[in-house]
Amino acid sequence: QVQLVESGGGLVQAGGSLRLSCAASGSIGRINTMGWYRQAPGMQRELVAEIAIYGNTHYLDSVKGRFTISRDSAKNTVYLQMNNLKPEDTGVYYCNADLMTSGSYYYNYYWGQGTQVTVSS
Repeated sequence: QVQLVESGGGLVQAGGSLRLSCAASGSIGRINTMGWYRQAPGMQRELVAEIAIYGNTHYLDSVKGRFTISRDSAKNTVYLQMNNLKPEDTGVYYCNADLMTSGSYYYNYYWGQGTQVTVSS
């Protein structure tokens, strides 16, 4: 059994900062890519940022220069530092991990429960 638990969401004024954390636990063999997605009301879930096992990163264009994704592989944890937040960053942020459980030979995607980020203008 694998769990991804997010923390760090909340309410912040435009221009403020938040730091999200997501820790993966359970029977984990190897984690490939970890990432953050978000979903605004009435919108599709979109990829915000992801980081590969060797540190390669990818960002949504609208967050480049403001958000930074990082990971601590020893702790199976991924972080998202969000600076200069804008009202359009509001949404539920979900952690995602592409991982292989112990004893398995296949990778599967796992999701956290989501954490709300609200940016007021």
